[in-house]
Parts: sequence; structure tokens; C-alpha cells
Amino acid sequence: MPIINRIAEFHTEMSQWRHHLHANPELSYQEYETARFVAQKLRSYGIEVTEGVGGTGVVGVLYGNRKGARSIGLRADMDALAIEERNDFAHRSVNKGVMHACGHDGHTTMLLGAARYLAETKNFAGRVVFIFQPAEEMGGKDGGAARMIREGLFTKFQCDEIYGIHNWPGMDIGTFAVKAGPMMASGDSFEIEVTATGMHAAQPQKGADVVLTAGHILVALQQVSARNIDPLDAIVVSATQIHGGDAYNVLPNKVTICGPIRAFSPAAPAAAEPAIRRIIDGIALSTGAQCKLSYHQQYPTLINSHAAALTAEAAGLSVFNKVDTNPPQTMIVEDFAFMLEDRPGCYGWIGNGPDDNARILHSAWFDFNNDALPYGASYFAALVEAP
Repeated sequence: MPIINRIAEFHTEMSQWRHHLHANPELSYQEYETARFVAQKLRSYGIEVTEGVGGTGVVGVLYGNRKGARSIGLRADMDALAIEERNDFAHRSVNKGVMHACGHDGHTTMLLGAARYLAETKNFAGRVVFIFQPAEEMGGKDGGAARMIREGLFTKFQCDEIYGIHNWPGMDIGTFAVKAGPMMASGDSFEIEVTATGMHAAQPQKGADVVLTAGHILVALQQVSARNIDPLDAIVVSATQIHGGDAYNVLPNKVTICGPIRAFSPAAPAAAEPAIRRIIDGIALSTGAQCKLSYHQQYPTLINSHAAALTAEAAGLSVFNKVDTNPPQTMIVEDFAFMLEDRPGCYGWIGNGPDDNARILHSAWFDFNNDALPYGASYFAALVEAP
């Protein structure tokens, strides 16, 4: 299945754009130069541009030459991660401690490529809304997708349907994966604060031991998935941070435990919060410490609509060498889920090549594969040009 010839012709230019973006990464809501670069490109194609949507977001609008009232939204994310890049190629990050370790430089470039082609041809009905979103990595209700929606994205720029893609290391170049229904997990987070008076480590009988209490909690948290959730509902509860103590001979007065909760069924995280409260209350009663839980709902489950998944599959089949319509679900979260709560649409994965040598998402050695660029741009264009 072919990529679009015209897009293939400016593949080298797209690679140069991507290298520029990779070398100049910016954190969430700091994408000033990235947004300026995007806006300049869109305007040079003759596309109507609005800047400052949802902070540093950019939205472009283009009308086709065919009759029709369809309005389709295409979204790419722009922000980078707080990671010190370990690559040594010419386009490595020049911003210390910041890098495009998730491929958002590639996502932005693919959508720019589609915008250039569609502006040249205008061989589609209705209009297309190009959405360049900030702060995907911040995520949750403070992230870019939720903020753009709150600030009127879909009222100012009406979209009947919305589409996005993410590069996927381990999938071959020229392959695509999509499915109807839940595809990526919901994401909540928790913070447990364990407190007591603190004491000399040689006199533990003087009070409650917050470190011991935290240890019991760490082990008992595994009960949430094992004994409190329907075994048919997948859920992951992980303690990823534990902080406490300053001296080797002092039992501290506070230990903090933090972590994420990932699930697909709404029933699973709904059951997780009261289960965690019961666990920490019981352990606190047994050790004499005090425990406080802060629980935050951050991401909804990413759910592709059936009709949009079929549209995405058809567009994918016109471009990619292989389309997988039943990929395994992932516990990774994605704030495009907020857009799919507000509008019908579909999110898919595009092959980024081998994931060996630490070429995995959020790795300090990650680099988007330029060979994927014309596939992603052609896929976006195919969605718009669909009859």
C-alpha cells in the first residue's frame, strides 16, 4: 500500500523539520518556539491560524474544494520531557535536561506534512482543523487536551470527529494498529502521608514507626488488585515513590508514598480508592501512626468510537503495509482520551521500528524514526480525503 507521492517528495524536508524540533525541545506549556515554528509553517501554506489556544496551543483551519459540511479534527502533541538526552547525533537536544523522548517532534512533523499536502490539493469536502496541542506530558485535568477543551476548542473550532496517532516502538515501519473500544488505560494517582512524632532510632518504644508503617502499606497495596477488584478487570497499582528520613539514627516523623493506578473498566479505579483507604486505616490502627490519603482522578480511559475506528482502519489500509485491528491494550495513558470523551474519534499507533538499544518511549536514547514520517502524514491526509 503506497504513501502519497507528493508527501514522499518532501520527505527530506519533513526530516529536517523533525530534526529542528528534536534539537529544540520545550516542556509542557513552555512550547513557545515550537508553537511559533508550527504557526509559521501553517501560515506559509495559506492556512488560517489561531495561536494561544489552551496556553501555547496552535489551531489551523483549512477548507476543501469539494462540496460537503464535514469538519474533521487532527491532533498532534508538541511538548517534550524533563530527561537529559544521551544520544550524540547532530540533532540531539541543545536544551539541557529536556528532550523529545516520546516522539512528539515526529507527531508534530507528520501533521505539518499532512497540512502542507492538503493545503496544496484541497481535494476534500468540508474543512479540517489541525490541532497542535501543548502539555500532553503534564496530562490529567491540568494537561493540554483538557485545557484546550475548557477554553473552547470544540466550540470555536467545531469538529464532528477527531483523530490522533502515536508512534509505537517495536512495531515495524509501515504498520498501523487501531481498534474500536478501550485501547489505552485510565490513570489515577495516590499519595499516602504517614505521620507520627518521630524519635531516636534506639528508642522505638517512644512512639510509632512511620518507616515500618510505610513498609506494611507497600506490601498491602498489592491486595488492591489481587483481592479487591474483579479478576476480569485489569488494574495496576504501583508505589513508585517513597520519601522520608534525614538521618541514620532518627525514626522520622513523616514518610510519603506515591504512585499511579491504571485500569480499563471504570469499576476498577472506583473500587481501588476505598480499598486503599481501608488498608491504610487498618495498618495505622495496628502501628499507632496516622495515615492520610490524597487520591486524584487524572485520565479517563481512551475509548475509540466504533464508526471512527472503521474510518481509521480504511484510511490505514490505503497507506500502510499492514494494519492490526486487534492490538493488545496498554496500561499507558494518553490525554487524547479527554478529546474522545468530548467528540467521537479514534487514536491509533504507527510503527516506529525496532525497540532495541533502549529505543523505547521515555528513554534517554529515544529518537523518532524519520522513515515513519510520510506514513503518518499520508494517513492524516487519507482521513481527510475519505469520501
